Amino acid sequence: MIQTDKLLDAKGLACPMPIVRTKKAMTELEPGQVIEVQATDKGSLADIKAWAKSSGNQYLGTFEEGDVLKHYLRKADQSEEKEEVQFPHTVTNAELKEQMGRDDVVVLDVREPAEYAFGHIEGAISIPLGELENRTEELDAKKEVIVICRTGNRSDFAAKQLADKGFGRVKNAVEGMSQWDGETEQNNA
Repeated sequence: MIQTDKLLDAKGLACPMPIVRTKKAMTELEPGQVIEVQATDKGSLADIKAWAKSSGNQYLGTFEEGDVLKHYLRKADQSEEKEEVQFPHTVTNAELKEQMGRDDVVVLDVREPAEYAFGHIEGAISIPLGELENRTEELDAKKEVIVICRTGNRSDFAAKQLADKGFGRVKNAVEGMSQWDGETEQNNA
């Protein structure tokens, strides 16, 4: 059993709430202390890992018990902390709609497969955030990549990841699918 200093119950919460609550709880810890975050949102694994990497906190690992993910993080000391910066290149959903017919634009949906299946932008490529690092070769780095998720949080992490991998034309759809009022399609199982 892992010795922890704090337990955060984020079960039943959907993105972005597990990461929002984790950020707040981390401010209450001393450097070196460990938090256990319990969540049922499958996307929280990728979110927690990406946030830890971008903030300087240490992602220790995740155990799965039934439908609960138990994430473990260690709070960074001042020398390890990084200032969180939002990805600077963004689009609104209205701007995204205007771009959609262009040949040099691709929409990348980084939500979990179930979220994508129940409604996504027609033609959007589905690569969940947790798989993106190993699947970037599926994207054309010469095209403009507009990244979308449910709320603009996960897509912010993905946009940063793509830019770090050399994608020069990346934008985050900050309003996300939760505010999308355009047409969608579903994948029927």
